[in-house]
Amino acid sequence: MAARRALKAVLVDLSGTLHVEDSAVPGAQEALKRQAPFFPFLWLRGAPVTIRFVTNTTKECKRDLLERLTKLGFDIAENEIFTSLTAARNLLEQKRVRPLLMVDDKALPDFTGIATDDPNAVVVGLAPEHFHYEMMNTAFRLVLDGAPLIAIHKARYFKKKDGLALGPGPFVAGLEYATDTKATVVGKPEKTFFLEALRGTDCAPEEAVMIGDDCRDDVGGAQNAGMRGILVRTGKYRPADEDKINPAPYLTCENFPEAVEHILERLL
Repeated sequence: MAARRALKAVLVDLSGTLHVEDSAVPGAQEALKRQAPFFPFLWLRGAPVTIRFVTNTTKECKRDLLERLTKLGFDIAENEIFTSLTAARNLLEQKRVRPLLMVDDKALPDFTGIATDDPNAVVVGLAPEHFHYEMMNTAFRLVLDGAPLIAIHKARYFKKKDGLALGPGPFVAGLEYATDTKATVVGKPEKTFFLEALRGTDCAPEEAVMIGDDCRDDVGGAQNAGMRGILVRTGKYRPADEDKINPAPYLTCENFPEAVEHILERLL
């Protein structure tokens, strides 16, 4: 096996890895700027790596997401965040289509300027208020008539304070089944999503590591793109998740701070 190149980029999932709704994962803020034990001058923020925060969240626009993270005490800049909403908008602009946007109202600002009258495409994100018969039937008819079906992501579930909750994946799968169509997926675990997140970093996939709580979408997707994947046992993690993908995660850690500690001690 060819030797790994030096680490140049760290991709970090948000929901379930750094926070769950409006509560930060204990120690996550400090870990983002943690000092390397054997290099007292070196902090993660000052390390020779690019940091990107990559998320499939469709519950809010990037501006609101950044505001949430800032209130939780995270030192993150807007240009460090790459979302599946951004990837979806990019695809809509490339295809020049008018979407039926099945997304949360808080996510709509990220689609400002996209025409939605007389829709000829269907975009599905996490939108519980839209997952009722009338809206699903409207989407079904559009796809049946040839409109492309675009899934912002197909996560099976995600973590809320009161437990796990259905993601958009089951609803996308329902439309696929009913229309005998395959959705175009733009978010994690798609290889193109991870490659887009690295754009402008001067970093090859084998020079990057991904930290996340979703074994399939975060870790499996990143490793299929050529990166190393670190699974954390927070957020949506369930026992034995690490056995659900092949190859297995590069590493499984209890939480984000432990993952950062490994990076600082072993990968730099």
